[in-house]
Amino acid sequence: MNILAQRLLAQEGEHNPVYPIWQEIVIGFIAFGLLCFVLMKFVFPRMEETFKARVDAIEGGIKRAEERQAEANALFEQYRLQLAEARAEAAQIREEARVDAENIRQEVLAKASEERERIIAAGKEQLTAERQTIVRELRAEIGTLAVDLAGRIVGESLDDEARRRGTVDRFLADLDAAPAGAA
Repeated sequence: MNILAQRLLAQEGEHNPVYPIWQEIVIGFIAFGLLCFVLMKFVFPRMEETFKARVDAIEGGIKRAEERQAEANALFEQYRLQLAEARAEAAQIREEARVDAENIRQEVLAKASEERERIIAAGKEQLTAERQTIVRELRAEIGTLAVDLAGRIVGESLDDEARRRGTVDRFLADLDAAPAGAA
């Protein structure tokens, strides 16, 4: 142990690395305090501002995104309602157009039917008038032929107008009576 004790005594004059020098500890505390002051005074407030700005930006961005999403949903709902209204209005317009077309069709058919009836009536009247004219012409011609033929058969001239008319009228009356009796 002697050797060990001698060494320890010899080293007392020298610095022991296990124990720090007190002046270094004081300088370390002063440097640490100065570093803490600078960090607390200048760096930490800026970091806090930056952090708050980032939080505000993120929360504001989320809030703005939620607001825009709500606006988009409201607009989407509004457009959906407008589309439904437009579809309903289009269906109503189509139905009205179909009803109007049916009414027009009915009116055209009614007018065409009236026109057809008018044309048929006018045709019948014209046919009746033409028939009566033809019957009159035929009767006159038949009467003339009958008088000429009767004059040849009888051998006497039936030129006298009064006699001729009486003969023709009698002949025509016989003709009118004949088909009525035959029917």
